[in-house]
Amino acid sequence: MHRSSRLAITLIALLVSLGVLGALALARDVDVYDRVRDGYADSDGVRIHYATLGHGPLVVMIHGFPDFWYTWRDQMAALSRHYQVVAMDQRGYNLSDRPVGVEQYDMVLLVNDVAAVIRAVGRERAVVVGHDWGGAVAWILAMLHPELVERLVILNLPHPRGLLRELRENPQQLANSAYARAFQDSDVPFGATAEGFAALQTDPVVRARYVEALGRSDLGAMIAYYKRNYPRAPYADVELPIVQPPVLVIHGLDDPFLLAAALDRTWEWVAQPLTLVTIPGAGHFVQQDASALVTKTIKRWLVGEGVRR
Repeated sequence: MHRSSRLAITLIALLVSLGVLGALALARDVDVYDRVRDGYADSDGVRIHYATLGHGPLVVMIHGFPDFWYTWRDQMAALSRHYQVVAMDQRGYNLSDRPVGVEQYDMVLLVNDVAAVIRAVGRERAVVVGHDWGGAVAWILAMLHPELVERLVILNLPHPRGLLRELRENPQQLANSAYARAFQDSDVPFGATAEGFAALQTDPVVRARYVEALGRSDLGAMIAYYKRNYPRAPYADVELPIVQPPVLVIHGLDDPFLLAAALDRTWEWVAQPLTLVTIPGAGHFVQQDASALVTKTIKRWLVGEGVRR
């Protein structure tokens, strides 16, 4: 082959390579908000919206209050390179249905919603990740339907027995849970608005997306989670099934609502070894406050547990 021809082929190959690399870099830079595929699961007549990204073993993520699927944006961007990540809107939130009546937000129904999402994407099991109310749903899902949960990751929501103990024995936790009791005794708290909840977000683009999502959510439904499921006095201990899958618990130690003392004895309520990671300086929304560390911790734990492509 002539030297000039070889040089031309080399240059073309280099340009193609740079183009591919540039496209990959651009894809990584585009926010997951614009990259996800939307889907809906039918949970006994209630439509549950989810956003999905990536391919591989299934990871289902469940948000808490007051939030929507986009809270997992950083974790989705990273994990979707090796996993299919499905972040759902819980009922009452954003693009999911908003059924009327406090009884429509019973924990059993919330658990069934997650099961419906797993079925909707054609899978039998998933790694389940939950934060706040999503963490509560994830705990109970693993107890009631261990066959659906391959691994369990919980962010800033102690095991229900730990929270009950602290409400019963720790005056500080009781005081810090006053907001929940107020929610139980009211409909929509005075002054509660989508704009007010979205103000927790400092990035103006992210804040605008929260205003839109929470604006089409049902604030009464959000409060129904507390009315139907949050513990009430006298906070008696309850027997719950032992959690069977391996568990990773991540807890921001600056959480003013759910104190870290409730994590004590969690290992007694799980069958597999428990991995507990506490993060000083991170608050209740630990997946955002310590995004990089949370993402790295989940990735390394999943690989260590043998969940990989």
